[in-house]
Amino acid sequence: MDLLNALLDSAKNGATDQIGRQFGLDGGQTSSVIEQLVPALTAGMQKNTQSADGVAGLAKALRGGGHSRYLDEPEALADSGAIADGNGILGHLLGSKEVSRQVAAGAAQNTGIDTSIIKKMLPLVATMVMGSLSKQTNGGENLQQDSAGGLLGSLLGGGKSGGLGDLAGMVGNLLK
Repeated sequence: MDLLNALLDSAKNGATDQIGRQFGLDGGQTSSVIEQLVPALTAGMQKNTQSADGVAGLAKALRGGGHSRYLDEPEALADSGAIADGNGILGHLLGSKEVSRQVAAGAAQNTGIDTSIIKKMLPLVATMVMGSLSKQTNGGENLQQDSAGGLLGSLLGGGKSGGLGDLAGMVGNLLK
């Protein structure tokens, strides 16, 4: 199962609803935004984990970050710390605020939801992505024996983005 499907499945416990309420979106709109953002985030993650150091860094972040709480306790997404945590994740995955802005603009164009809302949602979706990945990899422990392929590759969609390749491709190009 790829990360997007796993995230949407695990978010059914209320994380998606929590984010939707925070930004005045219904469930369908929130899911649509998440579906647009996750491929871009996973493209950044794939780029960062092309080396053994990148995989080790991701495993360390998954072990120590406590990110699964954002899925286990969706109300934690309303805390100011969630935004700070998400911005830190975005810095690692996307590298710059400019790339984050471009990701938000692309998602806005594809969903019809205002860019300013998506920019605010992006850090929270990043925390959910890390939470989902943490759950699937036993807190990053399963990544230690993984290379850039294997388990991580399958979770990140194995280079596929489920039909959302334009945005993920754009991010890949920006990160080169």
